[in-house]
Order: sequence, then structure tokens, then C-alpha cells
Amino acid sequence: MTQSNSATPTASAQIEKLWGGRFNEPTDAFVEGFTASVQFDQRLYHHDIQGSIAHATMLAKVGVLTEAERDAIIEGLNAIRQEIESGKFNWSVSLEDVHMNIEAALTAKIGITGKKLHTGRSRNDQVATDVRLYLRDEIDLIAAELTRLQQGLIALAAQEAATIMPGFTHLQTAQPVTFGHHLLAWNEMLQRDYERLMDTRKRVNFLPLGAAALAGTTYPIDRTLTAELLGFTQPTRNSLDSVSDRDFAIEFCSFSSLLLMHLSRMSEELVLWTSAQFDFIRLPDRFCTGSSIMPQKKNPDVPELVRGKTGRVYGHLMSLLTLMKSQPLAYNKDNQEDKEPLFDAIDTVKGCLRAFADMVPALEPKREVMREAARRGFATATDLADYLVRKGIAFRDAHEIVGQSVAYGVETGQDLADMTLEELQRFSQDIEEDIFDVLTLEGSVAARDHLGGTAPKQVQAAAERAQALLAERGQ
Repeated sequence: MTQSNSATPTASAQIEKLWGGRFNEPTDAFVEGFTASVQFDQRLYHHDIQGSIAHATMLAKVGVLTEAERDAIIEGLNAIRQEIESGKFNWSVSLEDVHMNIEAALTAKIGITGKKLHTGRSRNDQVATDVRLYLRDEIDLIAAELTRLQQGLIALAAQEAATIMPGFTHLQTAQPVTFGHHLLAWNEMLQRDYERLMDTRKRVNFLPLGAAALAGTTYPIDRTLTAELLGFTQPTRNSLDSVSDRDFAIEFCSFSSLLLMHLSRMSEELVLWTSAQFDFIRLPDRFCTGSSIMPQKKNPDVPELVRGKTGRVYGHLMSLLTLMKSQPLAYNKDNQEDKEPLFDAIDTVKGCLRAFADMVPALEPKREVMREAARRGFATATDLADYLVRKGIAFRDAHEIVGQSVAYGVETGQDLADMTLEELQRFSQDIEEDIFDVLTLEGSVAARDHLGGTAPKQVQAAAERAQALLAERGQ
């Protein structure tokens, strides 16, 4: 067996393509660079080697490789992995992609046995397997970071269960809510995102290896064994679909788009709340930057940047949808373009989640500012209408009475709770002394005492349920 001390492909190996038997001239230099993907798909090296080790193990089990050949391949692949991780591996554009670079290096290292590794597979099913393995691992990392964000969010919500702030519709003061209740609304978005991510993972976790180029292979392979070795639920069911399916990547980018949309909504509120006009919260300095010209500025750059990155992820979703539009079966070179959008979506999601998971627990609510803002804007007007309805007045009539009361408040510069009983009775004699229990901010939020309501004890209960859901993830 010919041996080599280096896993770096030789010059002749770079010139003689592993697929070049039927070609009479070398690839054009520009075309070589234009069609290569190793510049970005080398990040798949760990999963490519992982898949190759499982494939070699299976080939030995069914008798296509000897045990000695299997062991030599596995030893060689592990040595190549160490070279890559130590930065000693020399990636070659002329070998096109991560798969060919590793295979050429393996052959250079262990000789002709390295050429036997590709028996019963194609780059088509190999890359589909690598991407699924890679995405599955990244999904697990993203799920952990999403859970960390939710943990911080829920803990802060429980702490601020009774902190009163204005609730808004149309960005106008509507009714008082609690800050904890508002934070738990964010958590509901994230909970749906987590469930979508886990649902996506289920469809990622199918093994395409064994589909070969498109029709399967004549070798007696055991795809179920390979699936078990790699931790897949089961092999894919159709060879044509196996090599051409990119639904799982689109689905991940769909999840990513929804997640970033939710983070952008949170970001917008954080940007508003840190402004001088709202001044509801304080962001620690470590999450902000200053101005090069205005020394007083403290800019909420983290939420602003997350808000901006949302469009980037939307673009990746559209890119993949467009990539797959009208593609005939089975594999097409177009599919090389799936990786850069997918990889960048993964990187962007991980970065945004880390930023939020670090930042959210550090938010400092300005409770008195929030309460004063809720006191303005007639936030308890609906409570007055509900009070009148309980006195037997039709809701539409009650609505009219309260509208007149609010108009009077605007004219005199008073909130409803600041008016005297005599002033309120100008609009309805059914208003009595107990109205002031209703018009207080605390009375208003406490009255929403039902599942999903903003009453502090309901917020505490909701936070406990949310924590219990998180606890189940570790079981």
C-alpha cells in the first residue's frame, strides 16, 4: 500500500479530477474557481468525516470492505480531522469541495484503499447527508440559546409581575398592563418559535446516504445501519427525492425568519423604551454605543442591529425558495447555492439569540416612569365603561358617557382618577364612591383576573407555567 505522510492532496491529484476520466482537457481556470464551493463548504468537514466513518463501517459490515480497509479509512479520516482542526490542512480550490478535498487527502495518506470509500455513494447523497448532520447540530445549539433567552425573560417577568405600565394599541395608550405581562407576551412568541424549530428538526433527521447519484446503488448496503450509526430517525424513502430535497433548509430559514421577526418587534420596543420620550427602561452600557459627534448619546445598537438583520434572514428564505422553484428531479448544480444562505441564516440566528439572551436579563425597568405613563392617557376609561355596564347601563350608552368624561378630562387637564365624584356624576348619576376602586391603575390590572389576563397573580401563575415548560425540555 502506498503511504504518504501528509494529508494535503498532491499537485497531480489536484490536476487529475476524481471525476475526470471522460474529459480530454483540463477545466478552465475561471470555471474551476467559479464552480468550486470549498471556500464556504469546508465548514462541513467534521460532518463529512462523521458520515464517511459511518459509511465505511457499514460497507465493512456488508462485506464490501474488509475490516482492515475499514480501520485504515477510519484512522486516516481521524488524522485528517486533526490536521484540519490544527490548521495544517491545505484546502484546494481545484478539488472543488470539502468532500473531494478530504477524499483526495485520504487517498494520499493511505493509498488505494482511500479510493474505495466512495463505493456505493455519490457526492449528491453525501452532501445532502453532511448538510443534514450539520444543521441538526446547529439546531441543537440554537435551541439551547433560545431556551436561555426564555429563561431570562420569564425570570424578569416574574420579578416584574406587578409593575404597571401602559398597554398600547396603535402605539396609543390603551389600558394598563404589567411589565411582566408584556414580557410574557414576548415569551409566547419565542415558545412558538421553539416548537417550530423542534418540528423542523424532526424532518431534518432523515438519512439520504445510500440514494447515491439519484437511483440508489447495486451494492448490498444497509441504510438502516448507517442511519443508526449517525443518529438519524430512519433513511429517506425515495432516492430521487433524497438527493434533490432542500425542504429542510427552507423550513429552517422559515423558522429563522419568524424568529427574527419576533426579535425585531422586541427590538423596536426596546429602542422606543430607551428613548428620552418613553424612558421606560435602562439598558446597561455594555449593550450600547455612543456617537462620534454627540457626547450625550447612548445608542441601543444591539436591538437596532438585530432589527436590521431580520431583512437579511428574510432574504435567505426567498433565495432558497427561488433556488428550488421549478427544479426538475433530481440533483442540479443549482443546489450548490443552498449553503451560503443557510450558513449565514444559522450564524445570524445564533448571534442575535446570544445578544438577546445576554441583554434581556440585564434590562432595568424604570417603574415610576412606567406607572406615570400609564396614569396619563385615560388608560382606565374602559374600566369606567365596564363599571357603568355593571350598573345596568347598555354598553353603547356607557361608551358615550365615558367619551364625554374623557373629553372633559382633556379640557381640564385631568385623568379620570383625578376627577372628583361630583365631576364624574355630571355625566352619570349611577357613578358612586366605589368608582375610585375601579379607576386606580392597581384596581384596573387586578380586575383582569383570568387565564391570560394581566392581573399580577395571573402573571405569576403564567410565569410558573412557562418555567415548567422549559423544565420539560431537559427531560
